[in-house]
Order: sequence, then C-alpha cells, then structure tokens
Amino acid sequence: MNKVREVEVVVIGAGQAGLAAAYHLRRTGFEPDRDAVVLDHSPGPGGAWQFRWPSLTFGKVHGMHALPGMELAGADPARPSAEVVREYFDRYERTFDLRVRRPVDVRAVREGTGGRLLVETSDGTWSTRALINATGTWDRPFWPRYPGQETFRGRQLHTAQYTGPEEFAGQRVVVVGGGASGTQHLLELAPYAAATTWVTRRPPVFREGPFDQDAGRAAVAMVEDRVRQGLPPRSVVSVTGLPLNDAIRQGLADGVLDRQPMFDRITPEGVEWLGEGRRVAADVILWATGFRAALDHLAPLRLREPGGGIRVEGTRAVADARIHLVGYGPSASTIGANRAGRAAVRDIRRLLAQEAIAA
Repeated sequence: MNKVREVEVVVIGAGQAGLAAAYHLRRTGFEPDRDAVVLDHSPGPGGAWQFRWPSLTFGKVHGMHALPGMELAGADPARPSAEVVREYFDRYERTFDLRVRRPVDVRAVREGTGGRLLVETSDGTWSTRALINATGTWDRPFWPRYPGQETFRGRQLHTAQYTGPEEFAGQRVVVVGGGASGTQHLLELAPYAAATTWVTRRPPVFREGPFDQDAGRAAVAMVEDRVRQGLPPRSVVSVTGLPLNDAIRQGLADGVLDRQPMFDRITPEGVEWLGEGRRVAADVILWATGFRAALDHLAPLRLREPGGGIRVEGTRAVADARIHLVGYGPSASTIGANRAGRAAVRDIRRLLAQEAIAA
C-alpha cells in the first residue's frame, strides 16, 4: 500500500510554465521534495517542445522567451527546436536543482481531508495544500468530426503526429487549419507533395508589421476576458492573426497558401463541397486544428463552468483558491508562462501564510 506523501505545493507539468513556477518556488524558500514537488509525464526534459517535428528548426520559432534566471543564448537557428529546447530545459533543471520527477502520470486530483488536495499518480499519491497546474495542451490534440470521416481510404493524422514533409512525397495532401502550424506544414509539404489543398473554417487574417506591446496587451486582454467568463481559451492566432513574413508572402505568391472554405464532407477518395459540386482527391488529410487544455485530471474537483472552461482570475481558479492554472488562457505563451509562474507562487505564499495565521 503506497504511503501518502505530504508537501506544501505540487506542480503538474515541467514545460515553460511549470519550470517557471518551480524556479520561483525554490527561490522563495520551498525546498524541492520537502516542501514542493514537480511531476512531469514526459520521458525527459523539454516539455512539449521535445515532441516537435525535426524540420521545425529553432530559427522558425517565434517568440521563444528564456526561462527566469537563465538566458537562452547562442542557439543555432538551423538546429531542430526540439533539440535546442530539450538541452536548455535540462540545463535549467540541473542548474536550479528543481528535481523534476518523471515519468509520472497524474491521474486525478481530488478533495482530501483537512483542506488538502490529493494528487493521485502513477507514482503514488501526494497530499498538498496548493496546486500549480501547468499541463499545457500537447496531450489533447483536437480532431474535428466531419460526415464521412470514417470512410476515407487514405491516411489521417494530426499536427501532433507530424514528423516532417518527406513522408508525403508524391501524395495529394489536404491540410485543415488556419493557424501557424497549418501554414508551416503547407510551406514544407509543397516541394514534396504531388498536390496540396488548404482549407479553413474562417478566412485567415494576416498581420502586417511588428507585433508591438500594445497589440500584445490587447490580445492578452481578449483571452483574459474569455477565461474570466469561464469560456475555453481561444487559440493565439485567432486573436493575433498570422504574421506576414517573407515565407508567407512567397507562399501566397506561389499559390501554396490558396485558402479554400471548409469542405462539407469526406469521401473515400478525398473531400467534397456539396453546394459547389466540387471534389478534391486526396491521399492524406492533415488536421492542423490545434489543441485543447489538458485538464481532465482536475475533473473530480468540478471546476468547469457551463461554458466549458475554468474561470480564472490571474492564475487562480475562481472556484478554488488552492488551484492555479499557468500556461492556460492569457498565459499560454512563453513570456506569459514566465509571468504566470511568478504570480501563482506569490498568491500561494499569501494563501499559505493566511492559513498559518488562522491556525
């Protein structure tokens, strides 16, 4: 029978948000393994970055901010981002002695006794006074459902399963999705595939010029408003638009980024627009349709609102002050995750101090 281990704070996830929170916990006096524990289900350091496809080089990554306390300098832009970030996160964990426990799968978080939470995992159960959830989205790829999907004779895969363009050589590929991943896939696939077709639910919005601080604050405010209402966060691109860089401009000029409206159904041989009576034959449908927050382990706490999301003020779950969500909603960016980690630790220190006074 596994003994229940007690700590003050459990951090779930060791991506950017989780490591930022772990850093601030350590910096403010929470000793790893004694006062706080970081649980990560991945096989090694790197967060979701370690699973990115090799052709996504570091030079193609936009807005990768350093973790607090250690700069990411001198990275070769031609190296795969998975390698660069994996090595950086590994060095970060060792430098600050964060002692991340992995691989550990968190199965459920439940109400415990004495105002504590029970975190049930593949490595036993932890009892904690506060929880920082930093599980991101990579583990919950979103697959839309369309009529006839099960009849398709070709291959269907999601961005989460994409490994590079070479495997699509000589094939006809339909790419679904108007975000950054969809456009990156198309630009990579075009030289290899026999044909590509790009479909999106809404016309893509391309953003001219730099994404300055005012634009950033406006985008964050829009996402914050949604999570404050208890609605699921929207994707970053849906708020900011796609940056119109040289590669995108070339793709538009070459006709690679020739957006088509969403098809009505999938046939055994491809996709079909019923109103137009038009069909496109396909060997592959690549769903670049994004991800959803990986929060199923929090279900026993009944935090979700009728709108489908968790209401959050700052990083704190409105329904339970012991729980903080970092890397969720407005903090779902590398710089946002850094700030959220610091804010969550500050609030948790205040909560624990109040409890100590009350006791």
